[in-house]
Amino acid sequence: MTRTVLRTAGIVLLLFAVLVGLLWAFQRRLIYLPDAGPRATADAVLPGAREVTLETEDGLRLAAWYLPGAGPDAAGVLVANGNGGHRGMRVPLARSLGEEGLAVLLFDYRGYAGNPGDPSEDGLALDVRAARTFLLEEAGVPADRLVYFGESLGAAVVTELATEHPPAGMVLRSPFVDLASVAEVHYPFLPVRALLRERYPVAEHVARVRVPTTVVYGGRDSIVPPEQSRAVAAAAAGLHGLVEVPGADHNDAVLLDGEAVVAAVVELAQRP
Repeated sequence: MTRTVLRTAGIVLLLFAVLVGLLWAFQRRLIYLPDAGPRATADAVLPGAREVTLETEDGLRLAAWYLPGAGPDAAGVLVANGNGGHRGMRVPLARSLGEEGLAVLLFDYRGYAGNPGDPSEDGLALDVRAARTFLLEEAGVPADRLVYFGESLGAAVVTELATEHPPAGMVLRSPFVDLASVAEVHYPFLPVRALLRERYPVAEHVARVRVPTTVVYGGRDSIVPPEQSRAVAAAAAGLHGLVEVPGADHNDAVLLDGEAVVAAVVELAQRP
């Protein structure tokens, strides 16, 4: 009886160790979910937009779409995607912001939508810096009129950017406290804090950024628990607004380009 119990326990521990090892080795495949990318050209799906290329500090060339604003001094919006999909899926948001006269940059991270490279926390930090550089130096968006919009994982990407390059304002859609906090919700049986190489400490970063910051989240988010988005808002040094979209889940269209999301971006972009 004792031998059977010990043998069973040994098998369970071995399987657990194998599972932990696989998660350590392949964790980035669980975090980053790249898509093949849009098949249409920028102007075909977003009239007035053009194809542009972003050049990162480590030598990658990333595909992007740029929609100019209503005038040379128009405010601009840097859109940082979540961990899935591609820039084409953010066209409805760009279209709505463009109708308000704002310039918008949609881009894909390394490893996404046919871009070279493999995604990582450090890599995405370089990618979003290339996006900011394009908006300021090539598109001519005034630095004091640039707003960051980050969606889920993208909220982590732009808050890190903001610690070095503060924008005029930030809108964080469905942000998490840090990557381990949200991973613990979905993998409660694993030592995720010890396993994760990617950190994305959103609450820690947003506490250091003293710019107007609005947090928008879904009241029934099943991916990032609403309490985590509220915790990010509570940590924000420059909290400007906290907007709950009642009943909305993480990937619902209302959190992509719904009225609350668009209004939050426009309101910050039009601040004097």
